[in-house]
Amino acid sequence: MNPNLLQTPIDYLKGIGPQRADILRKEIGVHTYGDLLNFFPNRYLDKTRFYKISQLEKNSSDVQVIGKIVHLRTVEQKKGKRLVADFIDDTGKMELVWFRGQKWIRENLKLNTPYVIFGKTSWFNGLFSMPHPEMELLEDYKKNLRTAMQPVYPSTEKLGKTGITNRVISRCIQQLFVESGGKFIDPLPEELRQELHLLPKAEALFNAHFPKDQELLAKAEFRLKFEELFYIQLQLLMKNLIRKKKIKGFPFEEVGTYFSDFYENHLPFELTSAQKRVIKEIRQDLGSGAQMNRLLQGDVGSGKTIVALMSVLLALDNGFQACIMAPTEILAIQHFNGISELVGELGISVRLLTGSTRTSERKEIHAALENGELNLLIGTHALLEEKVKFQNLGLAIIDEQHRFGVAQRARLWKKNHLPPHVLVMTATPIPRTLAMSLYGDLDVSVIDELPPGRKEIRTVHRYDSNRLKVFRFIRDEIKKGRQVYIVYPLIQESEALDYKDLMDGYESIAREFPTPEFQISIVHGQMKPADKDYEMDRFVKGETQIMVATTVIEVGVNVPNASVMIIESAERFGLSQLHQLRGRVGRGAEQSYCILMTGHKLSNDSKTRLETMVRTADGFEIAEVDLKLRGPGDLMGTQQSGILNLKIADIVKDNDTLKTARYYALQLLKEDPNLGLEKNRVVKFTYSQLVKEKNIWNYIS
Repeated sequence: MNPNLLQTPIDYLKGIGPQRADILRKEIGVHTYGDLLNFFPNRYLDKTRFYKISQLEKNSSDVQVIGKIVHLRTVEQKKGKRLVADFIDDTGKMELVWFRGQKWIRENLKLNTPYVIFGKTSWFNGLFSMPHPEMELLEDYKKNLRTAMQPVYPSTEKLGKTGITNRVISRCIQQLFVESGGKFIDPLPEELRQELHLLPKAEALFNAHFPKDQELLAKAEFRLKFEELFYIQLQLLMKNLIRKKKIKGFPFEEVGTYFSDFYENHLPFELTSAQKRVIKEIRQDLGSGAQMNRLLQGDVGSGKTIVALMSVLLALDNGFQACIMAPTEILAIQHFNGISELVGELGISVRLLTGSTRTSERKEIHAALENGELNLLIGTHALLEEKVKFQNLGLAIIDEQHRFGVAQRARLWKKNHLPPHVLVMTATPIPRTLAMSLYGDLDVSVIDELPPGRKEIRTVHRYDSNRLKVFRFIRDEIKKGRQVYIVYPLIQESEALDYKDLMDGYESIAREFPTPEFQISIVHGQMKPADKDYEMDRFVKGETQIMVATTVIEVGVNVPNASVMIIESAERFGLSQLHQLRGRVGRGAEQSYCILMTGHKLSNDSKTRLETMVRTADGFEIAEVDLKLRGPGDLMGTQQSGILNLKIADIVKDNDTLKTARYYALQLLKEDPNLGLEKNRVVKFTYSQLVKEKNIWNYIS
């Protein structure tokens, strides 16, 4: 087959023409023959049986009937009109009904000519009727390419209104197979196809659109899903290889005084074996001469900060500066306070730069950065400003990296003549399938154990009707000297409403826990940063026992004495957010509790989220459930949801296929990193086409 045939604009396919082509482009993104070929059905109908009108049952299944239209009429109704046809066979009569597209249908229908109709029936006025049936002249039906399993393609209202029905799309795909002779280049090497018993590409495509039976459909889908995921993994792995070859990094060859002194004399606790393993992986990267790009995943409280600090000490030992960038001022301040305390006796210069830093202080920081006196700068987005110039930035650490866009992260790269080493950290566990697909070009480290002595947080779900018992429990915990968070949801679209919820909640808490016996802090997004910090500070110092807040406290607040987290309207939170909030407690040696408060009306998804929270504290298990509930697009947020423009595979459902695809892509690159072998010529060609199209290349930095 001519490989350029698939690049042909869709306008030129017989049966389409310019008008239909324009609708296909706008509605479903079909621009070329190749796009149409990869526009797969989302379900299949079994059309092995024909019914007689007398055999129809009062159920909602799809049925297929052969008969004739003997009469057409327009019926007035409250709003507009409907077109009704009397349809008969040798056993009885039924009605066909159209509520839209009536002019076109009336002009094109043939009376007293045998048709095959297909659709759902309903029982109305003592007759069966079928609204908007699929119709085909019996004569055409017999001629057409036909399988027992009929494909049903995704559609839109506009497609339906303009007559581009499921049958039209199916016919166009048949035409495409005719024009191409059913021959397509197979982008997978013969050896790989044989090893995995994969159908040839042409056969797989044909059976995805026109399956002969269930078994062939399953084989066709596996083959096409594997290929799609294989090339995504190949692109990510190649990008990693190219980065390591082309992008030189500063070699950190020394493990010097700062690192050794801290490890031997100032480390406040024994590192877990997971922390040791991750530090070793980072040390290998930093000493390799290639630029490090590593994603560090660790659940809330797993000790990522100490790993980040020890990486910073390696940079300092090698004569470089480092920076840590956090998404919020609160978290940046916390990193600054925690790290300053840990390195207090090492003689390291650490400064904090945020939006609130005074101008005089900024000038000092800028000068100290440029002359090399400042070793470590911790801050927010303020670090990205043009004015912030380092003398010799060697390591950039980004915390909660999903809060920063690709362009923002790229600005850190330009802070030195060679890009600094980059360590991105997240406490939002990313399901393995998603990590492989979105961060497959990064090296991933996981801290998968909590420090010893941490007790698992007890999580319970309580309805609003149990509120008095919950208040009693809060009182008991405060008597023991503990502190309590009470968190209210925050939904951007209705800030005024959320603020009202929060203030109502605050007033009822204040009534229940009156001064002077109890002191309450309140923190929300509409407060000035200085007021917010003042309230936070009172809670951190133990001057207040209860913190009433919106989700501004989600990331990073560390109060070891706080042992109770109450989440109001918990059904309004996503799973990962609930997990993050729960991680604000359980930081001390005492038993901690998380109480999820809801009303009685809960959707199935809400029930699943709450049950998952009560059942497990494993962030990775929670992330997998979250992925199943919300899908990859939602989970990654708008910045990254467009990356995986998958045609047939689903990274949640096809998890095993994804792992297999990554394994084989890795094996192929181990044997042939430049794709130079003759047997991989087709892989090299396909890969170069994909890179040209930049379908995922551009997005992942």
